Amino acid sequence: MRYSSTHKEETRQKLIAQSRAIAKRGGFATTGIDALMASIGLTGGAFYTHFPSKQALFEALVSEEVEKSAEMLAGDDASPADHVARCLRNYLSSVHALHPEDGCVLPTLGPEIARAEPEVREVVEQALKRTQKSWSGRTGDADAAWALIAQCVGALVLARSVESERTRKEILAASRRFLGKALAIDSLR
Repeated sequence: MRYSSTHKEETRQKLIAQSRAIAKRGGFATTGIDALMASIGLTGGAFYTHFPSKQALFEALVSEEVEKSAEMLAGDDASPADHVARCLRNYLSSVHALHPEDGCVLPTLGPEIARAEPEVREVVEQALKRTQKSWSGRTGDADAAWALIAQCVGALVLARSVESERTRKEILAASRRFLGKALAIDSLR
């Protein structure tokens, strides 16, 4: 049976998408190649036709995800103030806390990224710098921009770390109120 000319790339993209969800739920390092390939209905042996190593898959996954995370955190530079408030409400939400597979890569894979190869950390650094620059333009303060990013990611890590829904909601709501005051966004207070 002959495959279409796009089959290999389509399979590669499916593998990245499934690996993203699996890694965000349970960690990338703890999941084997066989499990990743089984998630798209293939055997582990087929993995190496798409990636030279598991690390290469991690690099591809993080590269795609960090761009999505930057969008979640800051939107684009032309976003109006109400869009900024909406970005923060969505980022610091129970839905985002309860569904890591659909959310920001930083709270879920941050420790694995910190231990990754320099190339992976460089991709993340560049995306964080773009996000920080975007927030610097909105706040007029480079330090506040870094603090905003850290507050959002940290709040989500804490919210995911607690058992009770009540405490999770308190963490997220307190973070939204704090950022609303710090950024003078009334709709977040």
